[in-house]
Amino acid sequence: MSLFKPFNDKGLQLKNRIVMAPMTRARNPNGIPNKLNALYYKQRAGAGLIITEGTAISPTSMGVLHIPGLYTDEQVEGWKLVTQAVHEEGSKIFTQLWHVGRVSHVTNQPGGIAPVSSSDIQAIKSFAWGYDENGKENFVPCTKPRPLATSEVKDIVHDFAKAAANAVKAGFDGIEIHGANGYLIEQFLNPFVNNRMDEYGGDIVNRSRFLLEVIDACVDAIGAEKVAIRLTPYGGLHELPHYDEIEATYKYLAEELSERQIAYVHIMDQKSRGSFALPEGFMSRFKSWYKGIVILAGGMDKKKSDEYLSAGIIDLAGFGEPFIANPDLADRLRNDWPLTPPERHLHYGGAEHGYTDYPLHQSSAA
Repeated sequence: MSLFKPFNDKGLQLKNRIVMAPMTRARNPNGIPNKLNALYYKQRAGAGLIITEGTAISPTSMGVLHIPGLYTDEQVEGWKLVTQAVHEEGSKIFTQLWHVGRVSHVTNQPGGIAPVSSSDIQAIKSFAWGYDENGKENFVPCTKPRPLATSEVKDIVHDFAKAAANAVKAGFDGIEIHGANGYLIEQFLNPFVNNRMDEYGGDIVNRSRFLLEVIDACVDAIGAEKVAIRLTPYGGLHELPHYDEIEATYKYLAEELSERQIAYVHIMDQKSRGSFALPEGFMSRFKSWYKGIVILAGGMDKKKSDEYLSAGIIDLAGFGEPFIANPDLADRLRNDWPLTPPERHLHYGGAEHGYTDYPLHQSSAA
């Protein structure tokens, strides 16, 4: 099985099996996507599927300055520029809907209120991107969160569904719920962070309830074929300790998500981010539990992708950082052309430099 063969299964039709993974680039000081974002994604539309950077579902969902949102009419209109540009290149595009939970700072929150989480347990070694004590943009320690009331959890479920409906209005082919990397949904899944005593805390079923309610609300809003989720089993980013029931939790989720027949499940191996790797054989086990499309991202290359595709362990292969400095990554992979290393100090914030000015390979440009 090749990365470059078209994909057509379970309602998802793609020109190849290459997925551009979501990556925060922080190029939207007013939260509204613009022509620069449209150019950025258009340049990378050699991928069969593009998943956008994490997109805020509400003013209180953010932990990074200058990210786009999907909760106002102006943001919907801005995203139309992006979706149209990508569709003109024959690619599909999903947006990733994001609530960071406790991985935030009071300067990311309207009126300087505390961020929210499943509990009041603080991520004491993690950082948000906000304003420091001198009013300058900087990495700042995460603020102690307050636990969401049961009714407030329902409100956030509604925020996800509203953002999903806005995504369809903006022309997206679907949405990917951010259930990974230690953000709000995973803060509910992990029993070391979730100490709740209500219907959202305790056993696997209760700790998974918020995630599944978000899925169900988005499915009701836009249809199962347009709803997907990203997960990071065994990850540790943003201070999520391992727990005894990890495998059982993700087996339960895989089976529940199979019943809902969503668009796909996107797994990230956090070893590429300096955290824990997925255990040997986990992806094969997950594929046996989940009866749908599976994407794997994190440290993927052409060889590993083709091996996993041929073995039936995954259906699509996700590439993140290589897309930043290689807008023509699909062509480079196909032709075994060398990859341009990214300039990491230009990843977040700024304008065109380090965003839309990375050159194509000479053969691509010819």
